[in-house]
Parts: sequence; structure tokens; C-alpha cells
Amino acid sequence: MNDLDPLIGDAEDLGRVDEIDVIDRLVSLAGLKVVDVGCAGGRVTRQLVERGAEALGVEPDPIQAEKNRAAEAVPGLTFMEAPGQALPVDDGSVDGVFFSFSLHHVPAEHMDGALAEAARVVKSETGFLYVLEPMVIGSMEAVYRPFHDETPVRTLAYEAVKRAAAPRFAEARELRYHEPVRYDDFATFVDGLTGITYSDFSRESIETPEVEALFEAGRTDDGYVFTQHCRVNLY
Repeated sequence: MNDLDPLIGDAEDLGRVDEIDVIDRLVSLAGLKVVDVGCAGGRVTRQLVERGAEALGVEPDPIQAEKNRAAEAVPGLTFMEAPGQALPVDDGSVDGVFFSFSLHHVPAEHMDGALAEAARVVKSETGFLYVLEPMVIGSMEAVYRPFHDETPVRTLAYEAVKRAAAPRFAEARELRYHEPVRYDDFATFVDGLTGITYSDFSRESIETPEVEALFEAGRTDDGYVFTQHCRVNLY
């Protein structure tokens, strides 16, 4: 058992690497049809399309989902509004399903259902499930913890993956990596968290002396830089 995070087990360590580079290492996307569940503003969904995939971004928040649909059209990219436990996708019709920092946002009572949905929509012999979750260690996590400690929901998400995803797939890999996260200043950090409709962060809970001091600890000559540790479960 890795002593950094009780949820990491014996995961392969990829070291310092960017999120999309990890996807590039693990999955060849050209020509694939994939679903990005809980896509938020579609940042990862667009990266999947840039790498040659046909991607559907599914977002349950109605306001963000409408923004996604209203954005400039991109060939191969589609957005829809739906929860992870009820994907608007036919059985066995896609090559892969991604949960990118989103499974722990699924209501706990629906996590198993969301993973079952992923298994339902991927091709039975060749389909894959890619679950990327933040870990509960690192300097980025330390800044968040005073106002948004996600340890309980991330634990539930990991337990759901092991319980509801692993038995449905023949092969499994667990990996970990870390990447830098940069902000220009504290105001940018706060604005980025309070300017979205799919979370309930209040400015008052973030703009506290404790959080600002933790943020200040990330000061470098090139803005404020923190380390985000992540885990990937690939089935």
C-alpha cells in the first residue's frame, strides 16, 4: 500500500506528466467514438477531438450544458445534457467512456449506476473505461481542503470503481501521476471557482486568511504553482 494516499494501492507511477499526455500514452484515440461524462465546459472533450476522436460531452448541469451547445461548432464534437447514470447512448455503440475529475461529483447513490452505464454503452469486446480522479495529497489539495474537503466523496468514488467497474471488464490498470497547476494570482483562483454553475462554492468560504495563506505558499517567479496528484483507473 502506498503511504501517500490510502486510495492509491500499488498503482504504476508515471511521475510528472500532463493530463492529456497520460491519455495519449494509454489510449490511441484516432478514429474512436468516445463519451466524456460530466464534461463541464468541455475542455477534455475538445482535446479528445483534437486527437482524432468523435466525442460526445455529457453534462448534467443545465446551465453549463446549454453553454456547451451554444458554443462554436467543432467537427466531431457533440454536447448533450444528461446525468452519468442515464447516458443518451445506445448499447455497445462507443469505443470508450471517460470520467475526467467527474465521478466523485456523481451523487453517491448513482455512482454504481453511472459506471454500469459506461459498461453498457462501450463495445463488448474492445470498449474501455477511463476514470481520472484527483488524489487527496499535494499542495493543490491543501489549498482546497479548508473550504472543500472532498476526501469522503473521492473515497466513495474509488470504492464504486472497484465494486461496479472492475467486475465488468477483463483487464485493469491503475496509474498515478502529478502535474503542475498555475494561477496568476489569488483573485484568478477565486474567480475560477465561483464563476461556474455546476458547483456551489461561495466567495466568502474561499476568501479567508487561511486559504489565502496556503495559496501564498505557492508563489514562484512565474505566478503561483501547485502540484495536483491524480489517479487513473483504466479498464
